[in-house]
Amino acid sequence: MAHLLGAESVSVSYPTATVLQGVTIGVDEGMRIGIVGRNGDGKSTLLRVLAQQQQPDGGRVTHRGGLRVGVLGQSDDLDDDATLAHAVLGDLADHEWAADRRSREAVAALVGDLDMDATIGTLSGGQRRRAALAALLLGDWDVLVLDEPTNHLDVDASTWLATPLRDRGSRDQGALLLVTHDRWFLDEVATTTWEVHDGIVDPFEGGYAAYVLQRVERDRQAAVAEAKRQNMMRKELAWLRRGAPARTSKPKFRIDAANQLIEDVPPLRDRVELSRMATARLGKDVVDLHEAGVAFGDNHVLRDIEWRLAPGERTGIVGGNGSGKSTLLALIAGTLAPTTGRVKHGKTVRIGTLDQQFSELEEIRDDRVRDVLARYKTTYAIDGTDLTPAQLLERLGFRTALLSARVGDLSGGQRRRLQLLLVLLDEPNVLLLDEPTNDVDTDTLAAMEDLLDTWPGTMIVISHDRYLLERVTDNQYAILDGRLRHLPGGVDEYLRLRRPSSRPTAQPTSEASSPPSAAEQAAPNGAEARAARKELAAVERRMDKLAARAGELHEQMAAHDVSDYEGLGELTEQLRAVEAETAELEERWLERSALLD
Repeated sequence: MAHLLGAESVSVSYPTATVLQGVTIGVDEGMRIGIVGRNGDGKSTLLRVLAQQQQPDGGRVTHRGGLRVGVLGQSDDLDDDATLAHAVLGDLADHEWAADRRSREAVAALVGDLDMDATIGTLSGGQRRRAALAALLLGDWDVLVLDEPTNHLDVDASTWLATPLRDRGSRDQGALLLVTHDRWFLDEVATTTWEVHDGIVDPFEGGYAAYVLQRVERDRQAAVAEAKRQNMMRKELAWLRRGAPARTSKPKFRIDAANQLIEDVPPLRDRVELSRMATARLGKDVVDLHEAGVAFGDNHVLRDIEWRLAPGERTGIVGGNGSGKSTLLALIAGTLAPTTGRVKHGKTVRIGTLDQQFSELEEIRDDRVRDVLARYKTTYAIDGTDLTPAQLLERLGFRTALLSARVGDLSGGQRRRLQLLLVLLDEPNVLLLDEPTNDVDTDTLAAMEDLLDTWPGTMIVISHDRYLLERVTDNQYAILDGRLRHLPGGVDEYLRLRRPSSRPTAQPTSEASSPPSAAEQAAPNGAEARAARKELAAVERRMDKLAARAGELHEQMAAHDVSDYEGLGELTEQLRAVEAETAELEERWLERSALLD
């Protein structure tokens, strides 16, 4: 593969820290690189340096001659006076961009819900970001550099975006450098993962799941090496006190399989115990929504919502931008009255809300973090251990040195962690989280999930992060055409429902539905039913074989030499092929089953 760009002995320092020190890395054609690391460890700095938007303090960055680099930073440079159409499409006539499939899909997925004649200056921050991303994807670039591209995207847009980015590498269409906290997105897009930490960059083969496996093994080996060093020190001490040491055989260590690494790990959460504790704190009545609806003028955002929240319920909400997710949270929180129907709150309910605007931090922006925490209880019982607010904040990845900083001087990720902690310190028994993953790194997300696993109460989460939703919630619901729909199949079922071919046209319950056509009423005849049953049996047999093959591949990956990146990459590709075929067969199985129902 052709070399595109590289960094040689690059160093970057700021007044408070050195984020890159002697880093040497290269990017070749066809590489799709996901970059992870803690907030403040230098991920965005690395992107800017590689794109030659920032000069390093030491070392050099080289680009192949004529290299075209497209960058999506954390802020855009769009002209406030330009129309959305001009910002995204430039001077292209309608028939020119509409004739290109890639342009049509990008416009529809990212800005299709916006007025193309609106000026950039009238758009919200999220809308501007989607416009900047759409304009970038329509360009012709050798290297795409994306810093948090899924921020402000709903699940549909994030899922769509994964496809064109994944296609770039599979067709050797240049390279991709990507910083994101969305772990599902990393797994879908990245074939290589770089971890930025302590001034260095560690490469790992594969997406997020493969990175976690290799990192666990690396940490295990480091722990073994440290234990061995400590043992040697004890022997040295014994020699100094007793004389020459006896001969010992050198221990041998092997790489454990992935299931051996996690076999002693307890379940993520004890659902029965959490439900019991939640009932004790809440009673039987939490929040009931009875035929609740919300309309803003002629725009009916929510219709006929019938939902009874149970003690200890953990539910994720998905839906497109503007579908009414935040409006639903406002109904539950009691900050918005329904236009129709009613909302009833239990007598013991205490609601804590994590919003997207950091509204509760504005009043304390001039206070120091240490002074803010001093206003709360001195200790809180977590997992049977008493922890101070400062220790809880450190558990969420907040460095001790920042306790003396003013709230207004914190970065977005640091404010998000403080905001979550302050909500939890108020000890609510109903927790509403609106996009909690924004501006948070993957390590902090893992710590956040660990903390939420032991939280006893009712929790409703809105997030475009599929990984988080499926990790911390037990049920998922979607808002489709203003109505709430349960998703037994999770986010995958929601995406199937959103496809134009499978998405039903919703009708208000008060209106009579048109009668089904004769073709829709007709049941399959005997021959068709027999053929469908025969095909179902064949599909099930094939799915069983694929499940067994997937298990074999997981075992091979777990036992494989972690230093053999090429071998692990081949196994990963085989596993993805098996998973893709399984997904197709599942859809076929659903179609045949529906025919027989």
